[in-house]
Amino acid sequence: MNENETTALVRVFDRAYINGKFVTPHGTQAVDLVNPTNNTVIGKVIMADEIDTRQAIAAAKEAFHTFSQSSKEYRMDCLQRLHDAVAKRMDQLVDATVLEYGAPQDRAKSSNNLAANIFLHFKEVLKDFGLVRTVGTSKVVMEPAGVVGIFTPWNSSAGSIAIKMAPAIAAGCTVVIKPSEMSAMQTEVLMDAFHEAGLPPGVINFVTGLGEVVGTELTKSPDIQKIAFTGSTQIGKLVAKNSLDTMKRLTLELGGKSPNIILDDADFSIAIPMAVAACYLNNGQACIAASRLIVPEDRLGEVKRLARAAVEQIKTGDPRNKNVTLGPLASRKQYKRVQEYIKSGIEEGAELIIGGEGHPSGLEDGNFVKPTVFANVTRDMRIAKEEIFGPVLSILTYKTEAEAIEIANDTEFGLIAYVSSANPERANRVARKLAAGRVLINTIGHDPFAPFGGFKQSGIGREGGIFGLQEYLEPKAILS
Repeated sequence: MNENETTALVRVFDRAYINGKFVTPHGTQAVDLVNPTNNTVIGKVIMADEIDTRQAIAAAKEAFHTFSQSSKEYRMDCLQRLHDAVAKRMDQLVDATVLEYGAPQDRAKSSNNLAANIFLHFKEVLKDFGLVRTVGTSKVVMEPAGVVGIFTPWNSSAGSIAIKMAPAIAAGCTVVIKPSEMSAMQTEVLMDAFHEAGLPPGVINFVTGLGEVVGTELTKSPDIQKIAFTGSTQIGKLVAKNSLDTMKRLTLELGGKSPNIILDDADFSIAIPMAVAACYLNNGQACIAASRLIVPEDRLGEVKRLARAAVEQIKTGDPRNKNVTLGPLASRKQYKRVQEYIKSGIEEGAELIIGGEGHPSGLEDGNFVKPTVFANVTRDMRIAKEEIFGPVLSILTYKTEAEAIEIANDTEFGLIAYVSSANPERANRVARKLAAGRVLINTIGHDPFAPFGGFKQSGIGREGGIFGLQEYLEPKAILS
């Protein structure tokens, strides 16, 4: 392929969506969009700047005056239209997720279907939600919080946008969305879908830009009343600091280092393969990844054998292949980060069961990592303490149930935890003692109506269901 042919394949993403119209960003800085499967440049993304962001905020502020007064029935209709428009473009959205992010086919389909269905979930929540209540002798009116700034990451673009935008629309808020510049193709599909849904101009706005530019403008603007953010704990703290002067309401869904306790009465032939799957979710790039596997000390040999066997069944490769279950990491930067963690595990004395440093054979051009398992990991090792964001599983051991719980809670994070046991009563007793916002027992399933969010440094606030809707509402008490 010659240089001209290569250039012809590079798409330019140069649209923002402001006040119901597609506009060319005022910003001129461009960043490369890279296919992580082979590290070829497939796009140029033009970054919005402060001026674009201010225009989007102004449009959302103006639209809020009317949209905040809309009826519950009208907002429910908006949510239905949003779902229909996204579902109509599902094939496009899946293809974009596979190409620009490297998600395996099954993961791309399930995550994007979940994103579309979130709008229906909040339609159902809103239907039965009392926006006006009597409390004591007072009337309490649940009013929309205001204009919402939405920050979403590259590892779950459509899902992160939907889980924030759907409750905002249900509450009567307007939004300015800052998607990841690494998700430009997915953003294009969503912008087209949301435009087709036909909500009033200014209710939904998109500005793709860098965090230090667009993000700073959103967090410091006095016309943004709430921030909804998903990302790292480090950036989440910066968002919170920048939001302090204007007293913004915050929902921060941050990092995790999730424990997975296998109790001694569990069926290990089921629990250990499930544990590997729970760690390698989304190519390991998930805040909910169960990256700390905590097992009985006297069963370690069995666990190592089962874990190795489970990893040997994984097919790593080009995610366009329907048989592939583990794709590449999203960027070279992420690949190098995960390699450093694997190296540190080896240097600190953990036992390498399978995987290790370098690319899998034949996949040297992309950001592919060997699915890796370490045993005899101790709590002081970096791989046991820090969020790796890649397919690296650390096995720790315990002697007693109390010690297992102690190890699980020995982290600055508290997003999600997992427990496997044949005894439901025992599993629930352990779950109650875990410092996490969500605990999954004998499953890696999802309940869209249950609250999702973290304890400790895994975040502030909750997403999903009634709890998620309440994050976008302010209660006003009227006494007479």
